[in-house]
Amino acid sequence: MESKPIPESRTPEKRFSPAPTALKAFAHPLRMAIYAELGRSGSATASQLARALGESSGQTSYHLRQLERHGFVEDDPAHVGGRERWWRPVGFQVTDPDVLADPESSGSARAVIESVIAERAAALSAWYSSMDPARAETLGLISAASLNLTNEEAEQLTGELTAIVDRYSSLGRDRQLSQTVRRIRVHLDVFPLVSSGSD
Repeated sequence: MESKPIPESRTPEKRFSPAPTALKAFAHPLRMAIYAELGRSGSATASQLARALGESSGQTSYHLRQLERHGFVEDDPAHVGGRERWWRPVGFQVTDPDVLADPESSGSARAVIESVIAERAAALSAWYSSMDPARAETLGLISAASLNLTNEEAEQLTGELTAIVDRYSSLGRDRQLSQTVRRIRVHLDVFPLVSSGSD
């Protein structure tokens, strides 16, 4: 079967760099948990999130509004006109080195990054636990490579990889899940290795 090329003209998924005040607002345990759950499910209502996280719907509704205020979530256009609002996550990135260096925002930034790392480990563990070698659809890919690159080359690699993920993300952004459409998690990390020996 010949695969179709991914259209180049699609609008890339929204991704923004939050201001320090927004990052501080995001770095609340329940807000980070809500965002992570939306990342897993794609979209959900406050009531669904409350059940998934063992919280009251009043709590999840309040924190969803705070996340919306700072741009981290938005209405899901695939679910309109119902009794409850459906929310979906908005992609963001922490790219400003000053955010980590500034004492006013470094604590929040580090809390957010630690939460992302923990959620990533939990998602990988859950996938591994559910993996069935007899079913091809449960298999995935774990791959790592250590490269000798200049800072400029590493930045270019990051940009190219992000562009590929964005193309596929926008392709399936508003699709409903079905027997042929599944929710797929893609992890992308580019970072300098910590030296294990003396320099």
